[in-house]
Amino acid sequence: QVQLVESGGGLVQPGGSLKLTCAASGNTLDVYTIQWYRQPPGKQRDLVATLTPGGYVNYADSVKDRFTISRGNSKGTVLLQMTNLKPEDTAVYYCLYGNNWGQGTQVTVSS
Repeated sequence: QVQLVESGGGLVQPGGSLKLTCAASGNTLDVYTIQWYRQPPGKQRDLVATLTPGGYVNYADSVKDRFTISRGNSKGTVLLQMTNLKPEDTAVYYCLYGNNWGQGTQVTVSS
């Protein structure tokens, strides 16, 4: 079992940027694929970005060219850099590693 913690969420104006971090204490996050999901209020949880152990990345069409998933400088961390944020990006963002979920971090994009 892996312990995952998301951080970096907050209130941002449209067009702004935000960097989310998924941290797993004592784990590299390199054995299995790691993914970012998001769940807007009243909607389903949808896949946003994928990072495989071999370095392959993939994004949902709605965030492609705006979001970037990457490994952090600290071992056991994965980042989601978000730019040009839109109100429709408002959601709780979760990281998934294997079958392990973090608690999520709230991102609100509003004027």
